[in-house]
Amino acid sequence: MIDQTSVLIRDELRDSIEWLSHYGKTPSGGVRRLLYDSAWRKAQHALAEKWKHMGFSVRFDDVGNLFGRVQGRGTDKQVILTGSHIDTVIDGGKYDGAYGILASMVAVSRLLRKYGTPERSIEVVSLCEEEGSRFPLSFWGSGNLTGKYRPDLAGHIVDSEGISLLKAMQDAGFGLGKYSQPERRDIACFLETHIEQGMTMENRHQVWAPVSHIVGQRRFTITLTGASNHAGTTPMDSRRDTLAAAARMIAGVSRDAAEMTNGLVATVGRIEAEPNTVNVIPGRCRFSLDIRHHQQSVIDQFSRKLTRFFKKTAEQCHVDIQMDQWMDVSPVRLDPQLLALNMKLAEEAGLPCKQMVSGAGHDAQIFGTYCPTSLMFVPSHRGISHAPEEFTRPEDLATGVRMLMKLLYQLAWTSEKSGKRVIHNDEKPI
Repeated sequence: MIDQTSVLIRDELRDSIEWLSHYGKTPSGGVRRLLYDSAWRKAQHALAEKWKHMGFSVRFDDVGNLFGRVQGRGTDKQVILTGSHIDTVIDGGKYDGAYGILASMVAVSRLLRKYGTPERSIEVVSLCEEEGSRFPLSFWGSGNLTGKYRPDLAGHIVDSEGISLLKAMQDAGFGLGKYSQPERRDIACFLETHIEQGMTMENRHQVWAPVSHIVGQRRFTITLTGASNHAGTTPMDSRRDTLAAAARMIAGVSRDAAEMTNGLVATVGRIEAEPNTVNVIPGRCRFSLDIRHHQQSVIDQFSRKLTRFFKKTAEQCHVDIQMDQWMDVSPVRLDPQLLALNMKLAEEAGLPCKQMVSGAGHDAQIFGTYCPTSLMFVPSHRGISHAPEEFTRPEDLATGVRMLMKLLYQLAWTSEKSGKRVIHNDEKPI
């Protein structure tokens, strides 16, 4: 039987997720919050107001990351950072990213009410961007916090409408020097709770899992240039058909990835042809390529193989090829001590637990090379994500919050000198 605390957490999360999903809600029931668009701005500022009412000390940084701080009573200047990203894919689900922010909000507020001021400072963070849905880069929020990106990069990146990242940021009220610079040197650790976005946990009947590794990702935009011409009067052997060349390349991607037996995945998710007319041979074609694996050597080897194949195919089809790599995120092993602590907490809670490798990229991947980092999953029904049908049972969402509370309690409500827990008179199991 589910206990009363879990019921309260479940209900609070359900209401909060529904509330946040209205910012950018689509006709299909999904969510569209792209970096710095109107829905994104409204959602970030609504969260800021909500956190103020909850007693958090609230601030933005100059790229639009939002922080809700609880000041610790100890002398440690380092902060425990917990949260996820506010942006979505186009017509995505209501849980991806948002759950990690709201789970952190609920966990910290409940721990405060139960145990009072922590020994160490905690900040809940709503990171401005992770998905790469609007601009050809990802992890803009965590990348700026960790020094991977610099804000001055924004002037050189444009979206599909030709709007620069800098202009979009300034139109949203950021990038103007009004707020503090984003890079941080005071983060003790980063904790991210997230839906799995796959079906492994549901197939295992597992309700919560800590992550040991996150796969690396390499993304390209491939541009093919040939010649547009009349579809009826141009002989087949005289064509420079970029879409036909792209079709051969994409089929090769799927074939070669399927032959791998080590977990590598490769995806072409976006394709554009010009002039995109029924009776004209496409003279220009552009498509994306996403390659993922948890070992860097496997990604390197597969990328080299595809590059050779693409160039050979382009030559055979008499088209020019340009491959622009715009993401190269290395696989990351997450902090072993935090992983061990999570496994111990699960055992103490009587929760069946098996650690996982994440096939999706997360902000934890960026933080994982910067500070001790922990990523924790709850299951996704049927493995569906990045779609309006994305769903996780409310009971599993509540379990994720309960486990985050246990971890935060161990890390923040702890004597900084002795490393021993601070015992409160009213202490009860979380």
